[in-house]
Amino acid sequence: MATDTAALLEDAADRIAEISRADLQILLRRAALLLRNSGSIAFDADIEEALRDLSGEFGKTRNDTVRFIVREWMEKNTYLPVNMLDEDGDVDGSA
Repeated sequence: MATDTAALLEDAADRIAEISRADLQILLRRAALLLRNSGSIAFDADIEEALRDLSGEFGKTRNDTVRFIVREWMEKNTYLPVNMLDEDGDVDGSA
């Protein structure tokens, strides 16, 4: 979608005198939306649906859920150190 919007914006810039005000507004709003969401990753529809479901279960935002999943995967596969509990440290609950 980002490349489509970029191509449309470039085309509009090339023929600025010909493009309607309404079309230009649509393109600019689409570009603004992409910029606003530029920190996120686009996934296939089935993955997006699963992320929405998980986000609801976790009570987290979509981006926080993606961060959580990536961190867990990286820790499990030893790309990141695992936060170890100190034997003498306080813990919630019981072992």
